[in-house]
Amino acid sequence: MFWWQAMILGLVQGLTEFLPVSSSGHLILVRELMGLNNFANAQFNLMFDITVHVGTLVAVVIVLYKPILELFKKPFKKLAMLIVATIPAVVVGFAFKDYIEQYFSTATYLCFFFLFTAVIMLVSELVAKRNRKPKDLSWGGAIAMGVMQGVGVFPGVSRSGSTIFGGTVAGTDTKQVATFSFLMSVPVILGSLLLSVIDVAQAGALADIDWFSIFIGAASAFASGYIAVRVMLKLIAKANFKWFSVYLLIIAILTFSFYFIPSL
Repeated sequence: MFWWQAMILGLVQGLTEFLPVSSSGHLILVRELMGLNNFANAQFNLMFDITVHVGTLVAVVIVLYKPILELFKKPFKKLAMLIVATIPAVVVGFAFKDYIEQYFSTATYLCFFFLFTAVIMLVSELVAKRNRKPKDLSWGGAIAMGVMQGVGVFPGVSRSGSTIFGGTVAGTDTKQVATFSFLMSVPVILGSLLLSVIDVAQAGALADIDWFSIFIGAASAFASGYIAVRVMLKLIAKANFKWFSVYLLIIAILTFSFYFIPSL
Protein backbone atom coordinates (compact mmCIF):
# COMPACT_ATOMS: atom_id res chain seq x y z
CA MET A 1 0.00 0.00 0.00
CA PHE A 2 1.28 3.45 -0.93
CA TRP A 3 1.09 6.27 1.63
CA TRP A 4 -1.45 8.19 -0.48
CA GLN A 5 -3.71 5.14 -0.59
CA ALA A 6 -3.53 4.91 3.20
CA MET A 7 -4.37 8.60 3.46
CA ILE A 8 -7.40 8.26 1.18
CA LEU A 9 -8.66 5.21 3.07
CA GLY A 10 -8.16 7.05 6.37
CA LEU A 11 -10.13 10.05 5.09
CA VAL A 12 -12.91 7.73 3.91
CA GLN A 13 -13.01 6.01 7.29
CA GLY A 14 -13.05 9.26 9.27
CA LEU A 15 -15.83 10.82 7.23
CA THR A 16 -18.04 7.74 6.90
CA GLU A 17 -17.68 6.46 10.49
CA PHE A 18 -19.95 9.22 11.73
CA LEU A 19 -21.97 9.86 8.59
CA PRO A 20 -24.75 7.25 8.37
CA VAL A 21 -23.38 5.63 5.20
CA SER A 22 -21.29 2.70 6.56
CA SER A 23 -17.56 3.15 7.02
CA SER A 24 -16.87 -0.59 6.68
CA GLY A 25 -18.78 -0.76 3.41
CA HIS A 26 -16.97 2.24 1.98
CA LEU A 27 -13.58 0.93 3.06
CA ILE A 28 -14.25 -2.37 1.27
CA LEU A 29 -15.52 -0.57 -1.84
CA VAL A 30 -12.66 1.95 -2.08
CA ARG A 31 -10.05 -0.70 -1.30
CA GLU A 32 -11.45 -2.92 -4.01
CA LEU A 33 -11.29 -0.05 -6.50
CA MET A 34 -7.63 0.35 -5.54
CA GLY A 35 -6.99 -3.37 -6.03
CA LEU A 36 -6.08 -3.88 -2.37
CA ASN A 37 -8.94 -6.15 -1.33
CA ASN A 38 -7.32 -9.57 -1.79
CA PHE A 39 -6.32 -12.51 0.37
CA ALA A 40 -2.64 -11.55 0.41
CA ASN A 41 -3.55 -8.29 2.12
CA ALA A 42 -6.14 -9.80 4.49
CA GLN A 43 -4.19 -9.43 7.75
CA PHE A 44 -2.95 -5.96 6.87
CA ASN A 45 -6.46 -4.86 5.83
CA LEU A 46 -7.84 -6.13 9.13
CA MET A 47 -5.22 -4.27 11.16
CA PHE A 48 -5.57 -1.16 9.02
CA ASP A 49 -9.36 -1.06 9.41
CA ILE A 50 -9.22 -1.29 13.17
CA THR A 51 -6.37 1.19 13.52
CA VAL A 52 -8.14 3.85 11.47
CA HIS A 53 -11.16 3.20 13.66
CA VAL A 54 -8.93 4.11 16.59
CA GLY A 55 -8.17 7.40 14.82
CA THR A 56 -11.89 8.16 14.74
CA LEU A 57 -12.21 6.95 18.34
CA VAL A 58 -9.73 9.59 19.46
CA ALA A 59 -11.82 12.19 17.61
CA VAL A 60 -14.94 11.05 19.51
CA VAL A 61 -13.17 11.20 22.85
CA ILE A 62 -11.95 14.74 22.20
CA VAL A 63 -15.33 16.03 21.05
CA LEU A 64 -17.39 14.19 23.69
CA TYR A 65 -15.04 14.20 26.64
CA LYS A 66 -17.64 15.83 28.90
CA PRO A 67 -20.37 13.21 28.27
CA ILE A 68 -17.72 10.51 28.69
CA LEU A 69 -16.70 11.87 32.09
CA GLU A 70 -20.36 12.10 33.11
CA LEU A 71 -20.69 8.34 32.57
CA PHE A 72 -18.65 7.80 35.74
CA LYS A 73 -20.79 9.97 37.98
CA LYS A 74 -23.33 8.44 40.33
CA PRO A 75 -25.80 6.81 39.96
CA PHE A 76 -24.02 5.47 36.80
CA LYS A 77 -27.35 4.98 34.98
CA LYS A 78 -26.07 6.05 31.57
CA LEU A 79 -22.92 3.93 31.99
CA ALA A 80 -25.13 0.92 32.73
CA MET A 81 -27.20 1.72 29.64
CA LEU A 82 -24.03 1.91 27.56
CA ILE A 83 -22.84 -1.49 28.81
CA VAL A 84 -26.20 -3.13 28.06
CA ALA A 85 -26.41 -1.44 24.65
CA THR A 86 -22.98 -2.84 23.75
CA ILE A 87 -23.95 -6.47 24.38
CA PRO A 88 -25.85 -7.12 21.08
CA ALA A 89 -22.90 -5.98 18.94
CA VAL A 90 -20.55 -8.19 20.97
CA VAL A 91 -22.83 -11.21 20.62
CA VAL A 92 -23.38 -10.72 16.87
CA GLY A 93 -19.70 -9.96 16.33
CA PHE A 94 -18.60 -13.20 18.00
CA ALA A 95 -21.37 -15.35 16.52
CA PHE A 96 -21.01 -14.18 12.92
CA LYS A 97 -17.36 -13.07 12.76
CA ASP A 98 -16.13 -15.92 10.56
CA TYR A 99 -19.31 -15.87 8.47
CA ILE A 100 -19.00 -12.13 7.79
CA GLU A 101 -15.31 -12.43 6.92
CA GLN A 102 -16.00 -15.34 4.56
CA TYR A 103 -19.01 -13.98 2.68
CA PHE A 104 -19.07 -10.21 3.15
CA SER A 105 -15.42 -9.11 3.05
CA THR A 106 -15.76 -8.10 -0.62
CA ALA A 107 -18.01 -5.55 -2.31
CA THR A 108 -20.29 -8.12 -3.97
CA TYR A 109 -23.26 -7.81 -1.60
CA LEU A 110 -22.74 -4.23 -0.44
CA CYS A 111 -25.58 -2.95 -2.63
CA PHE A 112 -28.20 -4.72 -0.50
CA PHE A 113 -26.78 -3.43 2.78
CA PHE A 114 -26.40 0.11 1.39
CA LEU A 115 -30.06 -0.04 0.33
CA PHE A 116 -31.07 -1.23 3.80
CA THR A 117 -29.26 1.70 5.39
CA ALA A 118 -30.87 4.13 2.92
CA VAL A 119 -34.33 2.89 3.93
CA ILE A 120 -33.80 3.09 7.69
CA MET A 121 -32.32 6.59 7.41
CA LEU A 122 -35.35 7.79 5.47
CA VAL A 123 -37.65 6.19 8.03
CA SER A 124 -35.62 7.82 10.82
CA GLU A 125 -36.20 11.28 9.39
CA LEU A 126 -39.92 10.69 8.86
CA VAL A 127 -40.36 9.38 12.41
CA ALA A 128 -38.27 12.15 14.00
CA LYS A 129 -40.15 14.91 12.15
CA ARG A 130 -43.48 13.53 13.36
CA ASN A 131 -42.37 13.09 16.96
CA ARG A 132 -43.78 16.14 18.72
CA LYS A 133 -42.92 14.93 22.22
CA PRO A 134 -39.38 13.44 22.19
CA LYS A 135 -38.39 11.59 25.35
CA ASP A 136 -35.19 11.50 27.35
CA LEU A 137 -33.01 8.48 26.71
CA SER A 138 -34.58 5.52 28.54
CA TRP A 139 -33.72 1.86 28.94
CA GLY A 140 -36.03 1.08 26.04
CA GLY A 141 -34.25 3.56 23.79
CA ALA A 142 -30.81 2.32 24.84
CA ILE A 143 -31.75 -1.32 24.21
CA ALA A 144 -33.25 -0.44 20.80
CA MET A 145 -30.04 1.35 19.86
CA GLY A 146 -28.01 -1.61 21.12
CA VAL A 147 -29.97 -4.12 19.05
CA MET A 148 -29.55 -1.99 15.94
CA GLN A 149 -25.83 -1.62 16.63
CA GLY A 150 -25.69 -5.42 16.45
CA VAL A 151 -27.25 -5.22 12.98
CA GLY A 152 -24.61 -2.62 12.07
CA VAL A 153 -21.88 -5.25 12.38
CA PHE A 154 -22.50 -6.26 8.76
CA PRO A 155 -20.43 -4.29 6.19
CA GLY A 156 -22.61 -1.82 4.31
CA VAL A 157 -25.00 -1.38 7.23
CA SER A 158 -24.09 1.87 8.95
CA ARG A 159 -23.43 1.48 12.68
CA SER A 160 -24.27 5.11 13.40
CA GLY A 161 -27.25 4.99 11.04
CA SER A 162 -28.58 1.85 12.71
CA THR A 163 -28.28 3.26 16.22
CA ILE A 164 -29.87 6.55 15.13
CA PHE A 165 -32.76 4.53 13.70
CA GLY A 166 -33.15 2.53 16.92
CA GLY A 167 -33.17 5.58 19.17
CA THR A 168 -35.42 7.64 16.89
CA VAL A 169 -38.04 4.90 16.47
CA ALA A 170 -38.04 4.52 20.27
CA GLY A 171 -39.06 8.19 20.47
CA THR A 172 -35.84 9.49 22.02
CA ASP A 173 -34.77 13.12 21.68
CA THR A 174 -32.48 13.36 18.64
CA LYS A 175 -29.75 15.30 20.48
CA GLN A 176 -29.52 12.54 23.07
CA VAL A 177 -29.60 9.92 20.32
CA ALA A 178 -26.63 11.62 18.66
CA THR A 179 -24.50 11.73 21.80
CA PHE A 180 -25.33 8.19 22.91
CA SER A 181 -24.78 6.80 19.42
CA PHE A 182 -21.24 8.14 19.35
CA LEU A 183 -20.58 7.02 22.92
CA MET A 184 -21.61 3.51 21.87
CA SER A 185 -18.81 3.45 19.32
CA VAL A 186 -16.14 3.65 22.03
CA PRO A 187 -16.41 0.14 23.60
CA VAL A 188 -17.11 -1.49 20.22
CA ILE A 189 -13.98 -0.03 18.64
CA LEU A 190 -11.83 -0.88 21.64
CA GLY A 191 -13.11 -4.47 21.66
CA SER A 192 -12.58 -4.84 17.92
CA LEU A 193 -9.04 -3.50 18.24
CA LEU A 194 -8.15 -6.04 20.92
CA LEU A 195 -9.58 -9.00 18.98
CA SER A 196 -7.92 -7.92 15.75
CA VAL A 197 -4.52 -7.50 17.34
CA ILE A 198 -4.86 -11.01 18.80
CA ASP A 199 -5.86 -12.43 15.39
CA VAL A 200 -2.97 -10.74 13.58
CA ALA A 201 -0.49 -11.73 16.31
CA GLN A 202 -1.61 -15.38 16.21
CA ALA A 203 -1.13 -15.35 12.45
CA GLY A 204 2.44 -14.16 13.01
CA ALA A 205 1.86 -11.17 10.76
CA LEU A 206 2.65 -8.28 13.11
CA ALA A 207 6.25 -8.11 11.93
CA ASP A 208 5.11 -7.74 8.32
CA ILE A 209 2.68 -4.88 8.98
CA ASP A 210 3.42 -1.60 7.20
CA TRP A 211 3.12 0.60 10.28
CA PHE A 212 3.92 3.81 8.40
CA SER A 213 0.87 3.37 6.17
CA ILE A 214 -1.23 2.52 9.20
CA PHE A 215 -0.04 5.69 10.96
CA ILE A 216 -0.89 7.82 7.90
CA GLY A 217 -4.32 6.20 7.70
CA ALA A 218 -5.05 6.68 11.41
CA ALA A 219 -3.93 10.34 11.33
CA SER A 220 -6.13 11.18 8.34
CA ALA A 221 -9.04 9.26 9.91
CA PHE A 222 -8.66 11.33 13.07
CA ALA A 223 -8.65 14.63 11.16
CA SER A 224 -11.66 13.84 8.98
CA GLY A 225 -13.45 12.09 11.85
CA TYR A 226 -13.11 15.13 14.10
CA ILE A 227 -14.85 17.27 11.47
CA ALA A 228 -17.49 14.62 10.71
CA VAL A 229 -18.54 14.03 14.32
CA ARG A 230 -19.13 17.74 14.86
CA VAL A 231 -21.16 17.99 11.67
CA MET A 232 -23.22 14.90 12.49
CA LEU A 233 -24.08 16.07 16.00
CA LYS A 234 -25.83 19.03 14.39
CA LEU A 235 -27.44 17.05 11.56
CA ILE A 236 -28.81 14.35 13.88
CA ALA A 237 -30.28 17.03 16.16
CA LYS A 238 -32.17 18.38 13.11
CA ALA A 239 -33.05 14.85 11.89
CA ASN A 240 -31.84 15.71 8.40
CA PHE A 241 -31.09 12.30 6.86
CA LYS A 242 -32.84 12.17 3.49
CA TRP A 243 -29.78 13.23 1.48
CA PHE A 244 -27.82 10.35 2.99
CA SER A 245 -30.62 8.05 1.81
CA VAL A 246 -30.38 9.48 -1.71
CA TYR A 247 -26.59 9.04 -1.73
CA LEU A 248 -26.82 5.44 -0.48
CA LEU A 249 -29.50 4.62 -3.04
CA ILE A 250 -27.19 5.85 -5.83
CA ILE A 251 -24.25 3.85 -4.44
CA ALA A 252 -26.48 0.76 -4.09
CA ILE A 253 -27.61 1.04 -7.72
CA LEU A 254 -24.03 1.53 -8.96
CA THR A 255 -22.65 -1.43 -7.01
CA PHE A 256 -25.57 -3.64 -8.07
CA SER A 257 -25.01 -2.65 -11.70
CA PHE A 258 -21.32 -3.48 -11.48
CA TYR A 259 -21.51 -6.79 -9.61
CA PHE A 260 -24.84 -8.32 -10.66
CA ILE A 261 -26.11 -6.99 -14.00
CA PRO A 262 -23.12 -8.34 -16.05
CA SER A 263 -23.86 -11.84 -14.74
CA LEU A 264 -27.57 -11.73 -15.55
